[in-house]
Amino acid sequence: MKSICVYCGSSAGNSTNFANAARELGKLMASRGIGLIYGGGNVGLMGVIADAVLKSGGTATGVIPHALLRAEVGHHGLTQLHVVKDMHERKAMMAELADGFIAMPGGFGTLEELFEALTWSQLGFHNKPIGLLNVDGFFDRLIGFVQELTTQGFLRSPHAALMMHEALPAPLLDRLATWEPHGTPKLLDQATAQAILP
Repeated sequence: MKSICVYCGSSAGNSTNFANAARELGKLMASRGIGLIYGGGNVGLMGVIADAVLKSGGTATGVIPHALLRAEVGHHGLTQLHVVKDMHERKAMMAELADGFIAMPGGFGTLEELFEALTWSQLGFHNKPIGLLNVDGFFDRLIGFVQELTTQGFLRSPHAALMMHEALPAPLLDRLATWEPHGTPKLLDQATAQAILP
């Protein structure tokens, strides 16, 4: 695994543990030779993890739309910063550049990106691992809700298992590195997936 896309908040949240976890994840990624792909911001947890990766000698690549370059204070100290036209292009480029995905604490944007990555995996658009860094149980209720989707018949168990989760960065990185596709028949064939995926 050469790169991981990290979805996280443009705010730091109310607990210092969120930023501490972002720093630890960034340092570990750099030490393992894993490049960071992220939303390109210099604020909140986005800025924290990017700075941690760079200070530890790693590479950090940002992808940010023109409209958010000022709002999210685009990080101009990155290894590479792609400025794109809109959110659709941003998400497609981040997914293309990454070998896996991690969601950290964040808001609507983080959740939307996470569920899009999960949906693309479920449909067979990609075979890349996806994990939650569940800092202080931040995602506990989301994990429970995904289980409820399975219980109520809206989600198959193999697809629910696509959303791995760990409380600490090191075991999460270990799981992503050793993850293998679930092998469940895809809802779409590859030709259809390539035609639909932006």
